[in-house]
Amino acid sequence: MKLASLKDGGRDGTLAVTSPDMSRAARADGIAPTLQHALEHWPEVEDRLRQLSASLAADRAEGAFDVDLAELASPLPRAYQFLDGSAYLVHVERVRRARGAEMPPSFLTDPLMYQAVSDSFHPPTGTIAVQSEDFGIDFEAEVCVITDDVPMGVSAVDALGHVRLLCLVNDVSLRNLIPAELGKGFGFMKSKPRSALSPVAVTPDELGDRWRDGKIHFPLVTHYNGRLFGNPECGEDMQFGFGELIAHAASTRPLAAGTIIGSGTIANADESRGSSCLAERRVLEVIADGEATTPFMRFGDSVRIEMLDADGRSIFGAVEHIISRYDGP
Repeated sequence: MKLASLKDGGRDGTLAVTSPDMSRAARADGIAPTLQHALEHWPEVEDRLRQLSASLAADRAEGAFDVDLAELASPLPRAYQFLDGSAYLVHVERVRRARGAEMPPSFLTDPLMYQAVSDSFHPPTGTIAVQSEDFGIDFEAEVCVITDDVPMGVSAVDALGHVRLLCLVNDVSLRNLIPAELGKGFGFMKSKPRSALSPVAVTPDELGDRWRDGKIHFPLVTHYNGRLFGNPECGEDMQFGFGELIAHAASTRPLAAGTIIGSGTIANADESRGSSCLAERRVLEVIADGEATTPFMRFGDSVRIEMLDADGRSIFGAVEHIISRYDGP
């Protein structure tokens, strides 16, 4: 089942179900007004949403309409919580090695995670406005899960039973602002602005056996300025599956329905698969040649992030943005 949010429902959008190929949609506000509401009442609404999905797939849904993914809001236009991990330790190790630092042994057993911006997400396609190119504008191609209510102290095994939806993320980063912020010892703030989710979120069964062990086993494909930038395999080199990431997040507090848990930048030990962010490309250049030659994003640059199934069909729709200059309120 594939769920989306129309832009006509205020800040939280209006819940819609799309056909498997995402060409058609039907409003689902008669079942649940928003995706957030659906997540909070999942046991009561899931069957009816799946019936609507089946009707769409059979071209029998009343009121169905052609849908333009570019006109959708993010599935959760805003969320109560977005916790972003860094589960691909090959990415962490490379970044640290480029600056001459070793990776602490604890990173192998204790997941990295921070509280990200969630009061609003950029629409899946369009422009992302930034004040200055000097900020070091970067994209990060990631996958994420969206949970229902998760109890405090949940085990990694039981945590997977709370995964309701999967989607993609472009975690926008301002790299040149990060060192000074982390130097304060208090985490990210200005350096991590709003991110963007994929046009649709899908239930795990949509991926079949490509969703197993709390990991998505498909490549995540990134194009930068129209050229292939990377297609690392999400199921490889992921130190912590989503069960472990959710359990880590819920170790001292419950998680509310609608919590988003991000994987962190997808990266593989096999460098031939490319990268999922400019920072890693630059790090590999430093390791190989002693200096980074790839610049960060400039105004007018574009990024497209997408996951294709075994038959080359888009699963979530594409996250696609052009960087523009922010000219003030």
